[in-house]
Amino acid sequence: MSRFRRDKVDSMAGFRTEKPEAPVPYGLLKAARKSGQLNLSGRGLTEVPQSVYRLNVDTPEEANQNVSFGASDRWWEQTDLAKLLLSSNQLTELSDDIRLLPGLTTLDLHDNQLSNLPSALGELQELQQLRLSHNQLTSLPVEVCALKNLRSLTLQKNLLENLPEELGELECLTGSDVSNNNMKDLPSGLGHLTCLQKLNVSHNKLTCLPDSLPKLTKVKLLDCSNNQLTHVPASLSEMLALEQLYLRHNKLRLLPQLPAPALKELYVGNNQIDRLETEQLSSLAAVSLLELRDNKIKSLPEQITLLNTLTRLDLTNNNVSTLPATLSLLPNLKVLLLEGNPLRGIRRDLLAKGTNELLKYLRGRIQEEPEQVDNRPTAMTLPSQSNVNVHNIKTLKLLEYTGKQADVVPDEVFDAAAGQSVVTVNFSKNQLTSVPPRLVEFHSSLSDINLGFNKLTCCSPDICKLLQLTHIDLRNNQLSDLPSDLKTLTKLRSIILNYNRFKSFPEVLYQLVSLETVLLGNNQVGGVDPSHLVKMVNLSTLDLSNNDLLNVPPELGLCSSLRCLSLEGNPFRTPRAAIVAKGTDAVLDYLRSRIPT
Repeated sequence: MSRFRRDKVDSMAGFRTEKPEAPVPYGLLKAARKSGQLNLSGRGLTEVPQSVYRLNVDTPEEANQNVSFGASDRWWEQTDLAKLLLSSNQLTELSDDIRLLPGLTTLDLHDNQLSNLPSALGELQELQQLRLSHNQLTSLPVEVCALKNLRSLTLQKNLLENLPEELGELECLTGSDVSNNNMKDLPSGLGHLTCLQKLNVSHNKLTCLPDSLPKLTKVKLLDCSNNQLTHVPASLSEMLALEQLYLRHNKLRLLPQLPAPALKELYVGNNQIDRLETEQLSSLAAVSLLELRDNKIKSLPEQITLLNTLTRLDLTNNNVSTLPATLSLLPNLKVLLLEGNPLRGIRRDLLAKGTNELLKYLRGRIQEEPEQVDNRPTAMTLPSQSNVNVHNIKTLKLLEYTGKQADVVPDEVFDAAAGQSVVTVNFSKNQLTSVPPRLVEFHSSLSDINLGFNKLTCCSPDICKLLQLTHIDLRNNQLSDLPSDLKTLTKLRSIILNYNRFKSFPEVLYQLVSLETVLLGNNQVGGVDPSHLVKMVNLSTLDLSNNDLLNVPPELGLCSSLRCLSLEGNPFRTPRAAIVAKGTDAVLDYLRSRIPT
């Protein structure tokens, strides 16, 4: 055996040079020249490689090779880069070389470690979307305000203390999110953003709103939650398009007086409001949703009836001890939340039965005229009608046959309402196995139907002929499906399906874009399709509690119209119970953060 160990050596080693691995694969750059899009999200980049900045400047490698090009490989026909995604990296700065990409329309830099931005950003005159959220920016360079085509600017979760006055020069801006920063005031130039439709300034340190804000006459959604506002100027009612106003978690002591003509949803939960005054209530003529939870309200005035468009009233966790009977006269009220109040004179089991039963109880407390009290048979009342409240039919347009444990509704009940424009039907708490066919007699007027607490195993297509329906209550039955013709009910705003046997989200509901409330709690639903839910643009309340959801799709977070999402009592692992307990906003934020970029 040789005395010397001879290892195998590479005789060509001296002639080779090690090629460092490119931070961006060449194949990606080549594809970007064709598509105009480059996605470098989540690659651990600490800086943007020069090859990216010079993508449309330098001649590509294949041009120097002696090869013949096919139709798909003609480098000289490359497309200017229009979309550059650099999110979720570790970038601490952006080079002035960004000006070498003048064709950019979308630049996504969110979730990095940027503390400043180059002035060269102002040269990207084609830019329409600029995403800068989740960074460490303390200021926004004034050059950004020169981007005349910019339509969307997101700056949430930075360290901004102010915004440049020149922000008003972004004349095409339609949406801006500057939430979760350290701003104590907003620039007056904000009022020049005449195309703006959505503005989120929540989670800052604002003590007042700029006088120029009412000039934003196209803004539909304004979120000022989690600030230090002590009042809201009445001039905000000049925002003629304003539909949703969020003022949660501020220091308001009075309900804002806002006669904004389009305002439908007002959220003032978690403030210091201790009373409701007539002037404020009378100004909210068009509001359908009023959230007053977690305040210090002690009582409701009789003038609550001024809110005749109200469909949802949230008074959770206040100091209300009594309810005025006139509350039951609100013609459109469908959801009344009262948990956490020291109510006296109303049994807990009555509260647990839901809004309809509570309003019915309150209606019973209203003094009736003497001639309305006696329901015994008279010369004007046929014996067959003695079990029917004819007064309610004529004055309240309400047809009731409830709590009789009957398997059919007698013809006498319908006969008593013949020729009347019945608006509300309540046949709950019986033993009905099918929808009464004679309901179609009220097809031109019926808007509210309650068939809860029966034994319905299927929902008759006859109900689809009631084209004026806005509310259907089918809770506590044995339903597992809904008829496909239900899609013809284009005015339907709410449907209650709790305590049935649904194993999936009823497909037909996805087609009802008018729906605002869907209650599907305590069923066996195993999943929902977020791609369809996101198209239900009016859906604000979705109850999926106590079902069989094994997972919650992250895309559900894109349902921006949702204001109340109940997921408790499902076997999914994420989001964790601690997140679910924080409420709808926290759940939606979490879900959005899980969407793959």
